[in-house]
Amino acid sequence: MIRDGEGATKFVGITVTGAESDTDAKRCALSIANSPLVKTALAGEDPNWGRIVAAVGKSGAAANRDTLAIRFGAISVAVNGMVDPTYAEADGAAYMKQENLDIGVDLGMGKGTATVWTCDLTHRYIDINADYRS
Repeated sequence: MIRDGEGATKFVGITVTGAESDTDAKRCALSIANSPLVKTALAGEDPNWGRIVAAVGKSGAAANRDTLAIRFGAISVAVNGMVDPTYAEADGAAYMKQENLDIGVDLGMGKGTATVWTCDLTHRYIDINADYRS
């Protein structure tokens, strides 16, 4: 169903690890997956990891900025709440051009894990849903 989303161009897996509980991990993963800011960044192929941090923060799950780590596929983007010194924005941007993406978030607080899947939110979605009445 995700691959058949209205106007979707990206299939995205989001895995949250290191949460205090599986429930917190799922809450955090769903917050990222459902964030319009994250989804539009994905559509724009923008490696804006600040939007992921914001989604973690608004999730209601226990989180600590100082233990947060983020990955785009195998690319380490952030460690201990700060940009990874080895991260190059060009690498993140190149990764975002792929059709299948994996985003990893490690909260560094426990053993809770969850994976959810989502898609991007494109202008085509708006076109499809704004052009008809039901």
